[in-house]
Amino acid sequence: MERTKADYIEYRIGRSEEAFRDAKLLAGNGSWNSCVNRLYYACFYVVSGLLLDIDIQPKTHKGIKINFLMHFVKTEKIDKSLGKFYTNLHDWRGEGDYADYVDFNKTMVFPLIAETEIFINTIKNLISEK
Repeated sequence: MERTKADYIEYRIGRSEEAFRDAKLLAGNGSWNSCVNRLYYACFYVVSGLLLDIDIQPKTHKGIKINFLMHFVKTEKIDKSLGKFYTNLHDWRGEGDYADYVDFNKTMVFPLIAETEIFINTIKNLISEK
Protein backbone atom coordinates (compact mmCIF):
# COMPACT_ATOMS: atom_id res chain seq x y z
CA MET A 1 0.00 0.00 0.00
CA GLU A 2 1.39 3.35 -1.02
CA ARG A 3 1.10 6.07 1.57
CA THR A 4 -0.28 9.49 0.76
CA LYS A 5 0.91 12.88 1.91
CA ALA A 6 -2.07 12.96 4.28
CA ASP A 7 -0.90 9.65 5.80
CA TYR A 8 2.53 11.11 6.52
CA ILE A 9 1.05 14.26 8.01
CA GLU A 10 -1.21 12.19 10.29
CA TYR A 11 1.78 10.06 11.28
CA ARG A 12 3.78 13.13 12.26
CA ILE A 13 0.87 14.51 14.26
CA GLY A 14 0.67 11.16 16.05
CA ARG A 15 4.41 11.28 16.81
CA SER A 16 3.91 14.80 18.16
CA GLU A 17 1.13 13.65 20.47
CA GLU A 18 3.23 10.69 21.65
CA ALA A 19 6.25 12.91 22.40
CA PHE A 20 4.00 15.31 24.32
CA ARG A 21 2.60 12.47 26.46
CA ASP A 22 6.16 11.30 27.10
CA ALA A 23 7.17 14.83 28.14
CA LYS A 24 4.41 14.92 30.75
CA LEU A 25 5.54 11.56 32.14
CA LEU A 26 9.14 12.77 32.33
CA ALA A 27 8.02 15.95 34.09
CA GLY A 28 6.14 13.84 36.61
CA ASN A 29 9.41 12.05 37.34
CA GLY A 30 11.42 15.27 37.57
CA SER A 31 13.47 14.45 34.47
CA TRP A 32 13.58 18.04 33.28
CA ASN A 33 16.28 17.83 30.58
CA SER A 34 14.56 14.85 29.00
CA CYS A 35 11.23 16.62 29.31
CA VAL A 36 12.59 19.58 27.32
CA ASN A 37 13.81 17.14 24.67
CA ARG A 38 10.37 15.56 24.31
CA LEU A 39 8.61 18.95 24.33
CA TYR A 40 10.85 20.06 21.49
CA TYR A 41 10.18 16.87 19.52
CA ALA A 42 6.44 17.23 20.10
CA CYS A 43 6.68 20.61 18.36
CA PHE A 44 9.20 19.42 15.77
CA TYR A 45 6.97 16.60 14.53
CA VAL A 46 3.86 18.74 14.20
CA VAL A 47 5.83 21.51 12.44
CA SER A 48 7.30 18.95 10.03
CA GLY A 49 3.72 17.87 9.27
CA LEU A 50 2.70 21.47 8.66
CA LEU A 51 5.60 22.00 6.27
CA LEU A 52 4.86 18.73 4.47
CA ASP A 53 1.31 20.02 4.00
CA ILE A 54 2.79 22.77 1.79
CA ASP A 55 5.24 20.36 0.12
CA ILE A 56 8.34 21.45 2.02
CA GLN A 57 10.54 18.69 3.47
CA PRO A 58 13.72 20.08 5.04
CA LYS A 59 16.40 17.54 5.89
CA THR A 60 17.62 19.13 9.14
CA HIS A 61 16.23 20.51 12.37
CA LYS A 62 17.59 23.93 11.44
CA GLY A 63 15.88 23.63 8.05
CA ILE A 64 12.56 22.84 9.72
CA LYS A 65 12.94 25.88 11.99
CA ILE A 66 13.98 28.26 9.19
CA ASN A 67 11.17 27.16 6.88
CA PHE A 68 8.58 27.35 9.66
CA LEU A 69 9.67 30.89 10.51
CA MET A 70 9.82 31.95 6.85
CA HIS A 71 6.53 30.44 5.66
CA PHE A 72 4.36 30.82 8.75
CA VAL A 73 5.74 33.36 11.22
CA LYS A 74 7.11 35.96 8.81
CA THR A 75 3.88 35.75 6.78
CA GLU A 76 1.88 36.19 10.03
CA LYS A 77 -0.02 32.92 9.63
CA ILE A 78 1.40 32.09 13.08
CA ASP A 79 1.90 34.58 15.90
CA LYS A 80 5.49 35.72 16.44
CA SER A 81 5.35 34.53 20.04
CA LEU A 82 4.90 30.95 18.83
CA GLY A 83 7.84 31.34 16.47
CA LYS A 84 9.97 32.55 19.36
CA PHE A 85 8.72 29.69 21.53
CA TYR A 86 9.72 27.12 18.89
CA THR A 87 13.11 28.77 18.42
CA ASN A 88 13.72 28.72 22.18
CA LEU A 89 12.73 25.06 22.47
CA HIS A 90 15.03 24.23 19.56
CA ASP A 91 17.93 25.95 21.32
CA TRP A 92 17.15 24.52 24.77
CA ARG A 93 16.88 21.00 23.38
CA GLY A 94 20.34 21.40 21.89
CA GLU A 95 21.74 22.71 25.16
CA GLY A 96 20.10 19.99 27.23
CA ASP A 97 21.24 17.23 24.89
CA TYR A 98 24.76 18.36 24.05
CA ALA A 99 26.09 20.91 26.54
CA ASP A 100 27.71 20.00 29.83
CA TYR A 101 26.26 21.15 33.14
CA VAL A 102 22.88 22.17 31.76
CA ASP A 103 20.24 21.31 34.32
CA PHE A 104 16.73 22.47 33.60
CA ASN A 105 14.41 22.64 36.59
CA LYS A 106 10.71 22.55 37.37
CA THR A 107 10.40 26.33 37.59
CA MET A 108 11.70 26.74 34.07
CA VAL A 109 10.20 23.67 32.40
CA PHE A 110 6.76 23.23 33.96
CA PRO A 111 5.24 26.30 32.22
CA LEU A 112 6.58 25.03 28.89
CA ILE A 113 4.21 22.06 29.04
CA ALA A 114 1.10 24.24 28.72
CA GLU A 115 2.81 26.41 26.09
CA THR A 116 3.70 23.31 24.08
CA GLU A 117 0.10 22.12 24.17
CA ILE A 118 -1.06 25.50 22.83
CA PHE A 119 1.63 25.37 20.14
CA ILE A 120 0.68 21.86 19.01
CA ASN A 121 -3.04 22.65 18.92
CA THR A 122 -2.42 25.85 16.96
CA ILE A 123 -0.39 23.98 14.34
CA LYS A 124 -2.90 21.12 14.15
CA ASN A 125 -5.70 23.64 13.59
CA LEU A 126 -3.69 25.29 10.82
CA ILE A 127 -3.14 21.92 9.13
CA SER A 128 -6.84 21.04 9.34
CA GLU A 129 -7.82 24.40 7.79
CA LYS A 130 -6.18 23.43 4.51
